[in-house]
Amino acid sequence: MSERGSGFGSFLLGLGIGAVLGFLFAPEPGVATRGKLQRKLRGLRDLAAEKAGELGQLLEADDEEREPSSREELEQRLTDAKRRRRGAKAPGRLEAPEEEDEPLA
Repeated sequence: MSERGSGFGSFLLGLGIGAVLGFLFAPEPGVATRGKLQRKLRGLRDLAAEKAGELGQLLEADDEEREPSSREELEQRLTDAKRRRRGAKAPGRLEAPEEEDEPLA
């Protein structure tokens, strides 16, 4: 026997035997078991939906409260500097911009 095939074959054999024994010695008929399983799954689904809603609310609140990241702040500063520079080079504008660009690094 090869080492790779023997473990998987044994697993499948054990799985099959376990399923057969489970059906033979089940304490309730299948209809009752399926009903219980459906009720539990519905409860889990509702709980998961509730927790997902709470998580969504927390994320929305966090987005409103959080300060901009360093990257966002640098991007905003760069955009402002470009806007000021374009304004200084516009035709008809003779005066220098009021504010100098800050060094980025």
